[in-house]
Amino acid sequence: MDDRARDRSPDRTDGGSTRERRQRGRRVRVGLLADPGPPTDLTAALVPDLSTVLAAQVDDATEWVVSTESREIPLDDEGLVPLESLAREHRERREWDVMIVVTDLPRRIGTRPVATVLSDRASTGLVSLPGLGALGVRRRARRAVVHLVRALTGHEQRSDGERPPDIPRLSPLRRVGAEEEDTDAHLALVGLRGRLRLLAGMVRDNRPWRLVPHLSSATAAAAATGAYAIVTTTFWMMASSLSSLRLLLISVVAIVAMATWLITYNHLWDRPPEQDARAKAVLYNAATVITMILGVTCMYVLLYLAGLLAALALIDPGYFSSQLHRPPSFGAYLKLVWLASSVGIVAGALGSSLESEEAVRNATYGRRERERQRGRNASSK
Repeated sequence: MDDRARDRSPDRTDGGSTRERRQRGRRVRVGLLADPGPPTDLTAALVPDLSTVLAAQVDDATEWVVSTESREIPLDDEGLVPLESLAREHRERREWDVMIVVTDLPRRIGTRPVATVLSDRASTGLVSLPGLGALGVRRRARRAVVHLVRALTGHEQRSDGERPPDIPRLSPLRRVGAEEEDTDAHLALVGLRGRLRLLAGMVRDNRPWRLVPHLSSATAAAAATGAYAIVTTTFWMMASSLSSLRLLLISVVAIVAMATWLITYNHLWDRPPEQDARAKAVLYNAATVITMILGVTCMYVLLYLAGLLAALALIDPGYFSSQLHRPPSFGAYLKLVWLASSVGIVAGALGSSLESEEAVRNATYGRRERERQRGRNASSK
């Protein structure tokens, strides 16, 4: 190619192209080591454009090579992710310059819940998905990874108690110095908003919507009882005489009653004997209660929709009118199904007794939370 052809090349500018600047810079291999399940799905969604994001937000003179691996991340005797041993095992094998561990394990350092952990010595960071909350998880995870890469490659100054420049001003995340031997810094969730974000992330990790397909006996009992109530004329008269406020109160009581039954009957309430563990158990118990209430509410909504279709298909308006002694309205159908669904949910609580405790735990908790409970039970024996 002659000089004129090179001058016309789109890759050349007065200051040198992006490609040329990266060639003059360095190449950094970033590896994302993710737990199976939601962490793996999340990292797979981040990888395609993460190199571009790192170039734009960290250093455009560096060629960023990003790869990911899904592997069961082991825990140490204290139930924590051993960053240094993981770095020794995987960084050399994969030739990663920087490694970021992504897990759905809630992480605390001392009494503080954290979203990220940093170890300069191992050139490794950790992102705890529950610390990212329940909404905008992909966006927050990308921001957390960029923050860790920036810190591990020496592109930012650290000052305890400050909010990193790439974190939104209203975020409850604050930079905190080392409190453990294998960490150098982390982003802690401070204040009430921070704890609420962690709680929301723990509930999201439990995935409450899985309760319906996993508790087949409870769902079947609720559906059968609801169907019986829909075709029973006594319920027609009772539902038409109840106000919407009273029906709402009945449905709330039914949902809380089933959630309470599932928690108590299956021993899901965390009662650790140690005083220090009791403070942490408050958060885990709150996550259990909210998970159960949301899961039972999902069951209630599905039961209501199925019951409404059944009522419209089975109950003739003329016969409905003769029993109510007034022309039927669509609101009368809604009230009937409302009451029937509440009664069905209460029956579903009794039907859940046919499920094994292990099945209920699998339906209620994510994999890491089940591991934590098994480890706690083993250590207490």
